[in-house]
Formats: sequence, structure tokens, C-alpha cells
Amino acid sequence: MPSGKRTAAVFGLLLLALAAFAYTSTRASQKNKQTAPAAPAPQNQPPTITLDSDAQVVTLCPDAESMSNPRVRLKATGVSPEGKPLRYRWEVSGGRLEGDGTDVVWDLSGAPPGVYNAAVTAESGPVDNPLCTAFTSTKVVVRTCPPPRPVCPNVTMSCPDVQQAGAPITFTASMSGGTPGVSPVYNWKVTAGTILSGQGTQTITVDTAGLAGQPIGATVEVAGYNLECRASCQSSVPAPPNPTKFDEIGEIQRDDEKARLDVFAIELQNSPSATGYVIAYGSRNKRFGTGQQRGDRAKEYLTRTRGIDASRVVVIDGGQRETGSMELWIVPPGASPPRPR
Repeated sequence: MPSGKRTAAVFGLLLLALAAFAYTSTRASQKNKQTAPAAPAPQNQPPTITLDSDAQVVTLCPDAESMSNPRVRLKATGVSPEGKPLRYRWEVSGGRLEGDGTDVVWDLSGAPPGVYNAAVTAESGPVDNPLCTAFTSTKVVVRTCPPPRPVCPNVTMSCPDVQQAGAPITFTASMSGGTPGVSPVYNWKVTAGTILSGQGTQTITVDTAGLAGQPIGATVEVAGYNLECRASCQSSVPAPPNPTKFDEIGEIQRDDEKARLDVFAIELQNSPSATGYVIAYGSRNKRFGTGQQRGDRAKEYLTRTRGIDASRVVVIDGGQRETGSMELWIVPPGASPPRPR
């Protein structure tokens, strides 16, 4: 065989030997990997735990329980990587717990303002020697109810229906609602007259002397609410009634005079609160007498014969005129008495 061909054959044999060796090594390596044992899983792995709270702030309102919500719901969620059962142990720095396990209620009723802590521990393994534990906690702020916004009470006033000028009258205030717990202070002002009594209370008495025919306004300011809480009303003092000239009797016969006085007596009986005034004028005719004498005769007839109370008949001597006469007046209460002309 020529030398060139022999060299090529040797080289080909070497290549085949190398390929066979590589194939054998790869198969051995793969076989070794298939038969190697798996690494053991780690033992006693700690659980994981999370804690959820339905509130972070608790507001306590002792005077308004409907506005308070002192109960916080806590929920723990624990997971054991090994699937082991877990126990939950709770601790709080204030208040009290209701329930156990994963869901509890934290009652903070009566707790003073501050920050409180709730912690939960998840355990697995023996109770007296837990193998694995996990811990987490949350905080809740307790605060008192803010002071209520001041609210004015509903203030109303009762104004008098004044019947008579010069008589004292009363104004009364009443109220409802408003900020609770306030001790109201009543401050009164009037537009006319003088407050006789009751300043600082719900009812005042006002003097109306000299105010006939005028209005009287009253305003009450209720202090203690840090607001302007007031009410007003107005009454009118009636003008004084006028006296009424009922009759005027000249120099007539005595029987005719009595007949006229009878009618006057009936009017006084029909007006029991009125006063009868007799203004008598004398004349030069001595038969009728002086004004005083004639007036006294009329009063005597009215009181003794007609039964009119003597205190209700007033005689005024009007002096002397050319021709005598008697004026008969009906004077209601509060009216100014008539005067001689």
C-alpha cells in the first residue's frame, strides 16, 4: 500500500476511537445523574402570618354612645410551608379580647385616650415546646369624642296682651334644644319702660307707667352657648280711654232731674268698673243752690235711692255760672277724669 493511503487510514481510525470514547463518557454521565438521590427538604420551617384590623382609630363618646364604636375586629392569616396546623396566641396592651383562633374582637370600651397594641403569634408543634413560630402586631389609636359644635336653642317669647295702661306687664321666654349641658343666662332689654324684676331669669315684669299708647319691645339674649341666641317681641300699651260725657242737666224740676239720674245710674250699673263724675255748677238762682250743694244732692240720690256704691261717684264743684247745670260723666279705668270748663 502506498505510504499516503496508509497515513489517511491511520488517521481515520484515530477519529473513530475518539468519537467512541466521547459517546461512552456522555452516557455514563447521564446515567450517574439519573441514579443520584434527591436532596432532603428542610424541616421545621417557620410559618408566615399577616394581621388585618378593620379600624386604626377608635372614638369614644361617653355622652353619645350612638357615635361610639369601641369594638375592633382582628383577623390573623397564617400559613405553614409544611402544611402543619397552627395555633394562635393573642395579646393586647389594653381593653379585652373576645373569641380566639384567627378571628377575635378587641373591645376598647372605657379605655383612656392613647395608642394600644394588639399582637398575635402563630405556632406549630407541641404546645409546651413549639417548633416554629411567627409574630406580627398592629396598633389602634383611642381618642375621645370631640366636643359637640355649639347649637343655639330654639328661643320663643310670650308677649302680653296689654289691657290697661300703667299696669305692670310680663314677658316670658321659653327654649328647647340647643347644646346639652349648658346653663343658660337670660339677659333682657326693653325699648321702653323699666324692668321691675326678673332680670337673668325667663320672665321679667316691666313697668308701663307713662307709656300709654306706646309700643314696648323686649329682647332676650340667652348666653352660655358662645353664639348669639336671642328672641324678640313687641306689645302695645293701649292709649288711655277717654271719659264720656253722658248727660248735662240744666235747671229743671227735681223729678225730671231724678229721672235723668236714674238713667245715669243704669249706665253705671252696666259699667261696673267705671266711675261716675258729677260736675255741678251753681247759679244766681238760689233755689238750685251752689254747685257743691247740687252735686251732693245728686250723689245722695244715686247712692241711697239707686244703690250705687259711694266710692264710684265723685262730685266736683264747678263754681258758679249764669245758669246752673250738672254734667254727668262715665270715666272708665285708666281714663283721665274730666275737669270743670
